[in-house]
Amino acid sequence: MKEPSEIKEPKKKKNFLTSTVDELKLVVWPNKQQLFSESVAVIIMVSFSAAAIASVSRFYGWAASQIFR
Repeated sequence: MKEPSEIKEPKKKKNFLTSTVDELKLVVWPNKQQLFSESVAVIIMVSFSAAAIASVSRFYGWAASQIFR
């Protein structure tokens, strides 16, 4: 005899997939212009953040080399 959890499993998966599809229909997808401009903004901000982190790291490396000669 099957356990109750084994019987309900396919129904849970079906409900999950159905609700996922319903939620994806509610998403407002960006057009090409929005996608391009937001992608450029993300690339610029990531580059700026990487440069800032690298400069701070180099400064602390330089400071440590001056202190621990």
